[in-house]
Amino acid sequence: SRTPVREAIRVLTAIGLVQNTGRQGAEVAQISIPILIEMFELMAVLEGMCAQLAARRATEDERSSMLATHCILEETLERGDHKDFYNVNLKFHDQLYQASHTQYLCNETLRLRRRLSPYRMRVTYQPGRMRATLGEHFEIIKAVETGDSEGAMEAARSHMRLLGNQLEDFIASLPIVLKK
Repeated sequence: SRTPVREAIRVLTAIGLVQNTGRQGAEVAQISIPILIEMFELMAVLEGMCAQLAARRATEDERSSMLATHCILEETLERGDHKDFYNVNLKFHDQLYQASHTQYLCNETLRLRRRLSPYRMRVTYQPGRMRATLGEHFEIIKAVETGDSEGAMEAARSHMRLLGNQLEDFIASLPIVLKK
């Protein structure tokens, strides 16, 4: 029926994956590479804020859960399962957001993450990215564990940044439908 389709389009429009074109209907949203890079830069700032606050506010249970998820992530790397790795990685980031104990910041970070998810998944598939993620997560965990809020913020920001060859490889992997 039409109702579930309309609802799905409404949800996709709300997170920015679809744009409503009025009488023509809806179409897949296209963004330019510069805007996409800006979105990743903002994601780095938001994740950095979450990590900074988590270092100050995380409970012992939350820190333990993040470490346990990190261990599961190590196991998925050994299996070489990119999709499972991506999903466990999302769980780690969810735990980091929750440990910040900030409702609005968590919601906005999740909103941008959903918008970036097709692109973040592409980053996961870049050669060497999964292994690098483990080291970066460990730096975040270490800073959260010791209450180093500035270190946690910088580790999380660094984890989300696309720099140098990594950025070039990511852009080269994008489909041509992006606006240049």
